[in-house]
Amino acid sequence: MAMAALRREGRRFASPLISPRPITAVRSSLISENEIPFGVRSISTQVVRNRMKSVKNIQKITKAMKMVAASKLRAIQVKTENSRGLWQPFTALLGDTPSVDIKKNVIVTISSDKGLCGGINSTSVKISKAIYKLNSGPDKENKYVVLGEKAKAQLIRDSKKDIEVSITELQKHPLNYTQVSVIADDILKNVEFDALRIVFNKFQSVVSFLPTMATILSPEVVERESESGGKLGDLDSYEIEGGDTKGEILQNLTEFQFSCVLFNAILENACSEQGARMSAMDSSSRNAGEMLDRLTLTYNRTRQASITTELIEIISGASALEG
Repeated sequence: MAMAALRREGRRFASPLISPRPITAVRSSLISENEIPFGVRSISTQVVRNRMKSVKNIQKITKAMKMVAASKLRAIQVKTENSRGLWQPFTALLGDTPSVDIKKNVIVTISSDKGLCGGINSTSVKISKAIYKLNSGPDKENKYVVLGEKAKAQLIRDSKKDIEVSITELQKHPLNYTQVSVIADDILKNVEFDALRIVFNKFQSVVSFLPTMATILSPEVVERESESGGKLGDLDSYEIEGGDTKGEILQNLTEFQFSCVLFNAILENACSEQGARMSAMDSSSRNAGEMLDRLTLTYNRTRQASITTELIEIISGASALEG
């Protein structure tokens, strides 16, 4: 634009072009050509424009992911609230006592398969590692059962030999109790335990989740605690039909308790995951908006400076031609 205007000015003042004072002499007195190469202002403006376009695309993606997470959260939240009533009777009968002294400890860590949901997966892994350290000892054995790709990726770095079972892609399809009971049965067949400690994130609200641990004791430990005078596994106040022994009843109740608690824990963690993803994507969208405002201001300032410089060059050239 500046060169075209300068050519127009040159045609208007044709006679002074033979003047011994060249135009470059006037330009060099204002801005050195060695300091600012040709075309540098247009390049910087183009870079800012490309950056603005990238930030706008990222903002569209984060807004879309927030809407998808909100729709999934509404669907999972109803199932989660309904599943909370499954494990409560077992807690009253078999208890939830994490302080019981045991030898074989299995930590069931529940996480998500996808990221972009804040620190929900890191929290589960940190709590699992802390439980592992608290229950470590010369006569004690600790193992991991990992549900979810993110926890597996973190635990496999320094605890690969302690991972007994690893299951991923749980949330690829909507889960029901039948599918979770099959997973629970597979876990029980592959691990030996005195206590199963399920680590998950309990959903409280869209912006809040509570790291939680549920403890499920083996039938042998429950029977031992019952014989020692504790309230765990006290079946005397219940009317039992059939010819099953107390050990067989406790075995069935333990398996049923594990499947119910695992079903609720997976749903609670999935609900917390979608809530955390909503919050993370909302923060990302707001940050992208703030960055877009700053880039727009930078773009306008750069463009205005470029236009001002070009006008100065035109006026200086015209003055030189007149003089």
